[in-house]
Amino acid sequence: MGTWQVPASVLANARFDISPMAEVTGALGHLGRDPLRGDPAFVAAHQEAYERMLAEHPGRAAVAHHHFRRGWLADFLTLPSDRPSPSFEDELALIEGLGDKEIRAQLRESTPTELPRILTRPGVTAYTVELLEWLWTHTIASDWPRRERILRADIVARTSRLASHGWAGVLRDLGRDREWLAGDELRINRYDYPTRRLDADARLTFVPVGWVASWVGYVEPQRYAVYYPVTGALAPVGGASDGLARLVEPNRARLLTELDAPASTTALATRTGLPIGSVGNHLKVLLDSGLVLRRRSGREVLYWRTALGDGLIAAGT
Repeated sequence: MGTWQVPASVLANARFDISPMAEVTGALGHLGRDPLRGDPAFVAAHQEAYERMLAEHPGRAAVAHHHFRRGWLADFLTLPSDRPSPSFEDELALIEGLGDKEIRAQLRESTPTELPRILTRPGVTAYTVELLEWLWTHTIASDWPRRERILRADIVARTSRLASHGWAGVLRDLGRDREWLAGDELRINRYDYPTRRLDADARLTFVPVGWVASWVGYVEPQRYAVYYPVTGALAPVGGASDGLARLVEPNRARLLTELDAPASTTALATRTGLPIGSVGNHLKVLLDSGLVLRRRSGREVLYWRTALGDGLIAAGT
């Protein structure tokens, strides 16, 4: 599967979307000590509890230890959703619906060794679902609002770039070994596999992930997805008490309430009627306080609320 041949009709209807399960897949990669790495703080926070859970549940441990070989994830971890903006429960139901036989077959493809006896008996689906549910509940769910804002900000940045740069410009940084080639071919990896031509009515989705990792998924012949790492410099989340002390100011509160979705300084000035310089100064205070994050989109910088900012808004209302 070195390249996908993408008909114009498929590209015209391609869309961006987010996937809670993709964040769980990244978490599994980090805690499983494979090449899906890049967040030492995440590993430090969750590795001990994860290993303790695996020690207590041999079936889950067997799935975790056989879901990956170099360059290949088990297919059930990369299923494109059958609906827009799926919940974690929606995506988990797709995996559960595969059943023991299919999940076992996919694990055999994704491991260089023989499956252990526990995975050759009934219960493989239950072990898989339990493992993914634990990862979601213990490592992702509480952080999901923050992650979702970052992922959606990436989508806003890319779609705003589409009109001026076209698909080649929007998708030029899909991750390692991903690139648009001449014509209508999208390189997926560097392996010498035959080109796969997508049907004219296939659905192609581009999914940002909050990890330093990228992969693809498909359910032939209709659903295909490219998972790519979020790009752009994110402002560090500050925790300085002086920043929070300076927050109590009506215009800052107003700007914070405007950031339900990513917005630029110019857009905020237009909506609030505040001078653009004043908006920039207020945003700096919100940024220093850890209430917003930012990323660059072309010539603009987009801001959006963090989970801390959401909590402050909720408390204030």
